[in-house]
Amino acid sequence: MLLAGRQLLRRLWARWHRFGAFLLRRVAATVGLVIGVTLVTFILTNLVPADPVLANLGPQEASNPVAVHAFEARYGLDKPLPVQYGLFLLRLAHGDLGISEQSQRPVTTDLAEYVPATVELAVTSLVLAVIVSIVLGTWAAIRSNSRLDRLVRGLSLVAVSVPNFWVALLVIYLFFYKLQWLPGSGRLDPSLTAPPHVTGLFTVDALLAGQWGTFLDAVMHLILPASVLALHNIGVLTRFTRAAVQEVLGEPYINVARAKGLPELTIVRHILRAALAPVLTLISLMLADVLTGTVLVENIFGWPGIGRYAFQAATTLDLPAISGVVIFVVLVYVLINFVVDVLYTVIDPRLRTT
Repeated sequence: MLLAGRQLLRRLWARWHRFGAFLLRRVAATVGLVIGVTLVTFILTNLVPADPVLANLGPQEASNPVAVHAFEARYGLDKPLPVQYGLFLLRLAHGDLGISEQSQRPVTTDLAEYVPATVELAVTSLVLAVIVSIVLGTWAAIRSNSRLDRLVRGLSLVAVSVPNFWVALLVIYLFFYKLQWLPGSGRLDPSLTAPPHVTGLFTVDALLAGQWGTFLDAVMHLILPASVLALHNIGVLTRFTRAAVQEVLGEPYINVARAKGLPELTIVRHILRAALAPVLTLISLMLADVLTGTVLVENIFGWPGIGRYAFQAATTLDLPAISGVVIFVVLVYVLINFVVDVLYTVIDPRLRTT
C-alpha cells in the first residue's frame, strides 16, 4: 500500500514537473514577444517625421532653449537611441506610457478611462454572438441539408461578407433616424449622469448603485453598436459551430445513444460537450479581436472607447498615445493567447511536450 502511494506521488510530481516546465517555456516566450513588440513600437515611433518637443510644448515654448533642454532631459531625448529604448522599457515597467499630446494627461490615465467602455461593448457583442451562433450552428448541423440549414449557411455568409461600417450606418438610419426606437450614439442619454464609478462599465455600475433607469438607458445605448460588432463574429462562429457539431454527429457513440432511446435534448448536450472545445478556442481569440478592433464602430456610434481614442491619436499624430494603444493591443492578444494555450494543454496533456 505504501509503495503504491509513493508511485502515485512520483507520477503526480512528474506530471506537474512537465506542466511547470511547459508553463515556464510559454512565459519566457510571451515575455520575449512583448519585449520584441516594444522594440518595434519604439523604432517605428522614432521613424515618424514629427518633433515630440514641438508637439508637447507648443511653438512658443519650443523656441525656448531652457524648456527644450528640460523636456529632452526629462524623457531622455538628448541620449542615444539605445539608451532611450532602455529608459522607455524602464518607464514601461513602472506603468509610465508618457503624456498624451492631445489630452495633456498620462496615457495610462486615458486608457483607464477609455478601456472600460470598450470592454463593456466588446463583451456584450461577444456574448450576443456566442448565444446566437451556438444555437444556429447546432440547429443547422442537426438538420443538415434542410431548408433551415441552407438558410443559416446563407445568412452566415452574408454576415461574414458585409462590412461593419455599412451595417452601422444602415441600422442608425433605420432604428434611430426613421423608427426612433434606439439611441444612435454615446453611452448614456445627455440628461443622465454616469453612475458612481466602480468598474467603469455603466451597466454594472448602475446595477451596483441601484439606478435602474440608468441601467436600462445604458443597455439601450449598447444594443446597436454591440449588434453591429457581433454580426461578423456570428457569421464566422455559426459556420464553425456547424462544422464542429457535424463532425461529432458522425461518431459511433451518438448512434448508440440514439439506439438506446435517449432523449434528443440529452444527446444534443453530449454533442455540444464534445464539439465546443475548438469553438471555445475561437471564442477566446474573438474576444481579443473585439477588444482591439472597435475603431470603426466606436467612431460611427460616438462610443468613447479605446478605438475612438486610437483614431483621435492617429489623426493628431499623438505618438505617446499611439504607443500606449499599440502596447495595450499587444498585451490583450498575448495574454489571451497565453491563457488559451495553457487551457488547451489542460484539455489535451499531449501538447505539454511541445
